[in-house]
Amino acid sequence: MTTTLSIMPFGGVRENGKNMYAVTVGEDIFILDAGLKYPESDLLGVDVVIPDFAYLVENADKIAGVFLTHGHADAIGALPYLLSEVKVPVFGSELTIELAKLAVEAEPEAKGFDDYHVVRGNSEVSFGDVTVSFFETTHTIPESLGIVIETPEGQIVYTGDFKIDTTALPYYRTDLARLAQIGAKGVIAVLADAAGTASYGLSAHESELAEYVLDSFRAHKNGRIIVAAVASNIQRIQQVIDAAYKVGRKIVISGNDLEKVVRTALRLKKLHLPMPENELFVSLKNLSKLAPEETVILETGKMGEPIRHLQRMAQGDDRNIQIQEGDLVFITTTPSTAMEGYVARTRDMLFRAGASVKQISTDKKSSGHASKEDFQLLLNLLKPQHVIPIQGEYRVLNAAYHAAEQVGYDDDHVWLLAKGDNLRWDGEQMFLGGSIQVGSTMIDGSGVGDIGSIVLNDRRILSEDGVFIAVVTIDRKKKKIVATPKIDSRGFVYVKTSRDLIREAGELVEKTVAEGIKNTKEFDWGNLKNSVRDALGKFLFEQTRRKPVILPVIMEANQNGRRRKRSASKTNNKSTDKPVAAPKQAARKPKPKKKVPGAQQKKQQAPANQQVKPAGATEEGAKKKKRRPRRRKPKATQGEQPVSAE
Repeated sequence: MTTTLSIMPFGGVRENGKNMYAVTVGEDIFILDAGLKYPESDLLGVDVVIPDFAYLVENADKIAGVFLTHGHADAIGALPYLLSEVKVPVFGSELTIELAKLAVEAEPEAKGFDDYHVVRGNSEVSFGDVTVSFFETTHTIPESLGIVIETPEGQIVYTGDFKIDTTALPYYRTDLARLAQIGAKGVIAVLADAAGTASYGLSAHESELAEYVLDSFRAHKNGRIIVAAVASNIQRIQQVIDAAYKVGRKIVISGNDLEKVVRTALRLKKLHLPMPENELFVSLKNLSKLAPEETVILETGKMGEPIRHLQRMAQGDDRNIQIQEGDLVFITTTPSTAMEGYVARTRDMLFRAGASVKQISTDKKSSGHASKEDFQLLLNLLKPQHVIPIQGEYRVLNAAYHAAEQVGYDDDHVWLLAKGDNLRWDGEQMFLGGSIQVGSTMIDGSGVGDIGSIVLNDRRILSEDGVFIAVVTIDRKKKKIVATPKIDSRGFVYVKTSRDLIREAGELVEKTVAEGIKNTKEFDWGNLKNSVRDALGKFLFEQTRRKPVILPVIMEANQNGRRRKRSASKTNNKSTDKPVAAPKQAARKPKPKKKVPGAQQKKQQAPANQQVKPAGATEEGAKKKKRRPRRRKPKATQGEQPVSAE
């Protein structure tokens, strides 16, 4: 009987980062990585983006486990959010598991999870008739692993992030002999890292990059050296440590994420110090005690992303480190295509602040991912029937398709998948068996998934055209406006220099609201707000050719206080027909005043503009009338009810 196989990406295809793939064998689901990605410039205010777990949550009872390839955020960053919804075993190398624990412990909903399993390159884990094994790969972090899922039908291979570097140190080497053994047993499909296939030429070996870092340190004799690195790039951190030691500089670590990663790597002996720790490292609070020529600042930003932190330092917004004249800023990260413009703006800010800037990716071809030649060598070793390029935008996957074509693969055996595609194996061939809707979940602060396209669109409009606010108070029963509309603006126009526009907008709001409450039998707040929004939107676009977010705030004057006044008036035989505005607070019975000699005379000598007591009104009624609260414009306080303010 044929065992059903399917492969479904939840991220990592047609985008950078957010690697997550599900391989289903019979009734078991094997999750490969659970990564995040950093937002692109159009995702305003979003901290990170993770895969949509809805399908996995619905099928949580079928999940055999999560298998992690390495400890970077694009492989483990979404794990805390996944484990807050489903509790399943997690497998990975020793360092990967320790870094995953740091991430999980930082998420309150997942804190306390402890079902971790450490594996190595020669480990095997059995799940009935399915065996999961591993192989060592070269990446910028030690103990990176590829994953093999061996089924009765054949093997599915997932490379994770890899490249081939014959000069790599222990803990960083791709096991080519093991790849050949896997290929000899028969591979149905390989999910292969294609991130570097769109670039021409071979990447520099890490030994070359280590020399480049050292030469850069030696050349900068005066002033501080500030190194921007991804927190989990252990190999780059080791190169910085070695170079700082050789040129006689101390290292200051900036960033909680970076400090935790360094401590973990030291504890597991994946980082090696050339001298005692207390002689090499200096705390951030003692930075000012170091001379510039003996200082190396190793910095990373929030969640290990250093470029945004560099901007804050260049603008003087960081409380501990500000860029100074004579600093060398050394950017060791390789930005994605989407981040290149952001990095260019950051470099400009750094130059303006007086620093000189070096960037590895502009001087050397540096990558932790397979080049076109590495990708083709992998295919020749594994000899898979089907090739699934992963980890890149469509143009990158397309480059991998052509690379596979050059070593003998045709259209029917190379698959450029999208998120949610269900690639199935029926025992003889692969085919697309439909797809499911798989989106992305955006995280903003502590909010997970509460940011959607509508919120992002509002943020975009706010950032471009600002907000326009109109506040108006009405008497719903009398169907009239009881206070002149108030207009305000933020990020749209400066109110003091746009008085005519503000005045005309206020008149338009007053007219629109007046018509809306008079011509409606059954009062509808939503329709009234929409009418104001539509009228203002059209008017403002005609006047300015801009479309701000329009926020109508419509309030209703307090009816309870008015009812009490009307009942008092009836007692006084309708002392006046003039409408009285609602007071700030509900009417209260006034305290009796002490009798003052001569008070009766003062009553008789009333001012000329005092209201005359209507005929038939009692003396007591006149006294009550005199104690009425003076007229005030209604405000949205305890005496009024704000209604449907957006």
